[in-house]
Amino acid sequence: MSRGHMILAAFFFNPQGDHRISWRHPHAPGHEFLDLDYYRRLVHAAERAKLDTIFIADHLGIWNGLGSGIAHYANPRLEPLSLVSALSAVTKDIGFMVTASTSYTEPFNTARMFASIDHISRGRVAWNVVTSALEEEAVNFGRDANIDHALRYERAAEFLDVTKALWDSWEDNAVVIDKKSGLFAHPDKVHYLDHEGKHFKVKGPLNVPRPPQGHPVIVQAGSSDAGRNLAAQHAEVHFAVLRSEAEGIAYRKDMNTRLAGFGRLPESFKLLPGILPIVAETTSEAEEKQQYLESLILDEVAVDLLSTWAGVDLSGYPLDGPVPDLPEEANYNGWRTWLALVRDKANQGLSIRQLARKIANTGSVPPVTGTPTQVADQLEAWFVSGAADGYNLMFPLLPDDWENFMRTVVPELQRRRLFKTEYESGTLRNRLGLARPENSFTVKSDDAVLRACWDQNAK
Repeated sequence: MSRGHMILAAFFFNPQGDHRISWRHPHAPGHEFLDLDYYRRLVHAAERAKLDTIFIADHLGIWNGLGSGIAHYANPRLEPLSLVSALSAVTKDIGFMVTASTSYTEPFNTARMFASIDHISRGRVAWNVVTSALEEEAVNFGRDANIDHALRYERAAEFLDVTKALWDSWEDNAVVIDKKSGLFAHPDKVHYLDHEGKHFKVKGPLNVPRPPQGHPVIVQAGSSDAGRNLAAQHAEVHFAVLRSEAEGIAYRKDMNTRLAGFGRLPESFKLLPGILPIVAETTSEAEEKQQYLESLILDEVAVDLLSTWAGVDLSGYPLDGPVPDLPEEANYNGWRTWLALVRDKANQGLSIRQLARKIANTGSVPPVTGTPTQVADQLEAWFVSGAADGYNLMFPLLPDDWENFMRTVVPELQRRRLFKTEYESGTLRNRLGLARPENSFTVKSDDAVLRACWDQNAK
């Protein structure tokens, strides 16, 4: 894939849309959000439009905020790897970026599941690595509170090292299946890890041969300092919260510097900011769509969400009063990216009610509102300037906004030669322009041979 083609990922977190209370919209799905046919409809629309991938977010618990979450906020969702296993069987080309936590599972489980899906899908899966920042997740796994922020990222780095080594534990040509001789696999091409670190002890090898992509594509979304460093070390696709083109250019520059510190080139790293597209035939119609969704929000849901992001229970403060002092990011164990966003907006002088509604209605990412041409103009500007390699499309209402974008904006981007008209051959990794990783055990063996040759020559 050349730089001339932007990457487009269709995002879903809440099955009814990325607006916090889109389930109240008359066009939102009802109980069918638990049925495969609903997701198949969405994914087929995206595949017809030649989108690169579906991005599936996830949490390991129900967000209940201060008590109104279960009552008003539709956040039950299917387990994403199970869903993708089914969707990969009814699609041919589109990729799947699937969220899984490093905080509440083990490397062997994760390596095995993603290797399996990569084989089943013929190389179309990516792993969105998260560290799980919510206390409602922690309490489902035997903890009373969230894991310390620094410890989560330290654990995640070792988790990734072990998972990649497990994927590499079978060399690409290890499996022979020679029925005549009785040789199933070359034993010298299947490797034990014998890993023993601070957080994990794993012997290996994996009981699934190396995935078609070598490693499923690694995706990461944290934008704190620790999150950026983890992304620079391991991620190949980075989902970022950027509010302007200038911020995107500065963010990319910062990430290029961090990549260089890990010996990586900028082209090995794709930056996908999230956007909230609201598209209609006219600007006024697009604004009306946005206003209607905003009218559905409930103050208690908005304040609950703001409290979760801010790390402060705001329910006892006057709604039309100022936002109180917020925690310092350095000592905060929740979502530091979201806390920074809340702090930035609070500094603009918004009241609790105004800020809560703003966050509940637009989330963390900027809305892009207008006609198909106007929306394409904004996407083109960021892409051409280098502020983005593509976009994570976070549609307010499903299925309407999703299908409308595929039908109207994608053809406009294709007309401008900014987006492909056909899928290229190969795996998701190939299509994203990402190199296939070398097998770490093969590289170590080659290094050992070179050292032995050097020692012999030195004698």
